[in-house]
Amino acid sequence: MGVGTLTSTNEPELLERARRGDHRAFADLLRRYDSGMRSLAYRILGDATLMDDALQEAYVKAFRALPRFRGESAVGTWLYRIAHNASIDLLRRRRETVELSPDAPMAGPALESGVIARLDVEAALADLSVDHRSVLVLVDALGFDYGDAAEVLGVPIGTIRSRLARARRAMRRRLGEGE
Repeated sequence: MGVGTLTSTNEPELLERARRGDHRAFADLLRRYDSGMRSLAYRILGDATLMDDALQEAYVKAFRALPRFRGESAVGTWLYRIAHNASIDLLRRRRETVELSPDAPMAGPALESGVIARLDVEAALADLSVDHRSVLVLVDALGFDYGDAAEVLGVPIGTIRSRLARARRAMRRRLGEGE
């Protein structure tokens, strides 16, 4: 389920209306990709409030940039790239390490094994660098193909492959420690 699978036949029409200043058309475009962009921003920033701040900034930037969007990439890829960059910019402005930790009770017998496994995955993901976290979320969680992920992150496909391999290896190592 890459970015290309999220498009529909009326997306070009929505894009054209949005370019002419139609706020509803722009909102409809955003709605198509909002869930995935939220996931990406949250994984980068580790905080729902910061995620909202980054996405608000990304949406304003995207609206202002609509007249310059030439369609060389899919609308979704373009929006994901803006959301990714806004998240990274916010992270840099904060100049602090963000630690991802889910708001969940401590593990205990009352928690089901699925919840515990999810917490382990969240902790392992939090240990990755932002670059590795981003590629892992785009490819493994959101279903982007390597080309779309490369376009969103602004790196060559080979870099996507190597980052993904390193990220997966680190996740396996981290998740294997508890066994």
